[in-house]
Order: sequence, then C-alpha cells, then structure tokens
Amino acid sequence: MTFTRLSVIIVSWNVRELLRRALDTAAASWGARPGLELIVVDNASRDGSPEMVRADFPHVRLIANAANVGFTRGNNQGLEAATGDYLLLLNPDTEILGDALPQMVDYMAAHPDVGMLGPQLLNPDGSVQSSRRRFPTLPVLFLESTWLEGMAPRRWLRRFYVEDRPDNATQPVDWITGAAMLTRRETVTQVGGMDEGFFMYSEEVDWCRRIRAAGWDVVYYPAARIVHHEGKSSEQVAPARHIYFQSSKIRYTRKYHGALAAESLRLWLLAQYLWQMALESGKWLLGHRRPLRAERVAAYRQVLRSGLKSPQG
Repeated sequence: MTFTRLSVIIVSWNVRELLRRALDTAAASWGARPGLELIVVDNASRDGSPEMVRADFPHVRLIANAANVGFTRGNNQGLEAATGDYLLLLNPDTEILGDALPQMVDYMAAHPDVGMLGPQLLNPDGSVQSSRRRFPTLPVLFLESTWLEGMAPRRWLRRFYVEDRPDNATQPVDWITGAAMLTRRETVTQVGGMDEGFFMYSEEVDWCRRIRAAGWDVVYYPAARIVHHEGKSSEQVAPARHIYFQSSKIRYTRKYHGALAAESLRLWLLAQYLWQMALESGKWLLGHRRPLRAERVAAYRQVLRSGLKSPQG
C-alpha cells in the first residue's frame, strides 16, 4: 500500500520556468522521505507548461484543463485528486527553502488543533513579504489596496497587516495569504474546499474564516520559509487583475457584511476608477508620457465596463 503523507497542489498558468523551479524545490525540500505527492493543475497554459511537466516530471500528476477555470476551481480539482493526509496549496511562483515542507508537516502533526498553517514568505531579495492578516473591517475594505490607502489612519492598516507582532514569532492569525497554505484532510472534509464563487483573490480569507468558524486554529509559522515571486501569473493581464481583485472583495463583503455594504463598496470603487481615468486622460492631453497614460485609460475603461461584477456570479 502506498502511503501519502503530503500532497502538494500547484495551480499554474503560463509560468513554465517558475513552475519548474517550484517542483524542483518541493522535491528537494522533502528529500528522500516517503509519502510526497506532487499535483499540477494547469489552467490552459500556452507556454508549454503541460508538455514540460510530462517530459521532465513524469512522477507528477498533471491535470491539464482545456480552459482557465480559475485559481479556486483549480485548487479544488487538486484537493479532490489528492491522497495525502496533509494538503499544501502552493503557488507556481515559489521556491521552497531548506526543509520547509517537512517542518510544516511536523508542526501540524504536533498541533492537532491547527487547521491551516502558513510559512514565512520572502521576497526575491530576501526581505519578509507580508503574508498574515486580521479579518478586514469595513473601513479597511473600502480603503486597502486603493489609491486612497495612504489616507487611512495608519493604525487601521497596521492592525490589518499584523504589524504589531514580530515577523519571526509563531503565532495564531485570522488568515494567511494564498501563496502557500498547508491544511489537513480532516479540515477540508469538515469545511469543504475553496468557494468557487471567487475566481481568484479573497478566496483565502474566506477559506480561513470558515476554517476558524469550524473551531480550527490558523497559524503563521516563520520557521518554514518560502520565496514568493508575487503575482507572476495575474500580472500578465492587468485589467483582468483589477476586475478579479475588486469584484472578489465585493463578493467577500456581501458574504460577511451584507448586500448594502457590498453595493456601496462597488459604487465607491467604480467612482475611484472613473476619477483615475479622468486624471490619466488629463495627463495624456498635456502630453505627459502618453503611451503609459493611454494604457492606463484603456485598463480603467475596461474595469468600468465590467461594473466590477464577479464573473462567477
């Protein structure tokens, strides 16, 4: 009988060489220990990623989708296929350092109340990447990740980003970002997978919120370290990134704060994009870096046309 202790699930889209590095470092981190399963869910990449996996990683289970089904659906496909007791959702733009994988599994094995564990994420230059959060309040939802974020009281954002706690201490948190999320089979059986109403973005805060509501702990564990080359898939389609990010935030707001708050947030965000489009248009008329201004105006126009309504409904 084959025993699988850890299943690593990577949803990938057009980042072939980063995916190769992620697979190499995952295997190296686990080493000669038995019980590692690697699963790649490819969302219709056009850069040869599926062919690379088949040719260079024949031991990896490949699920090759004919269309881009999104980050959440792709991860759920991986969760359904996985056989491990522990399940790591890992971005393809990551590099695992040292024995981070067995460290994470050992920590969870020793702490049965932990339903979700996040490592310390690092930027490529070695600096610490923010990866732990408190649940967003309504003021944070309206201001965070907008051009008005700098006007928010600093204490709101410090609390949201957990800047009042040290980066190098293991600690319970509300949620961890989705680049590397280790959970256990019992947790997924109880809570379910990711909410596929989120195509991408906000799915991890929703998942952690459901996990915590079910009585599990969510823990940030900085002894395990993973480099994250942030946003290498989503940055390929900038307008879509805006639409997915903001529409997912609106959906999260509707789910946890009600329809009125969500509709107010949608109109607030659309007004911001309209204002930014007007500013960029004015700069274009003045002849200031016209190609950049034209690109931004086109992106903001696309966002406005979307109405920031979730493509998942």
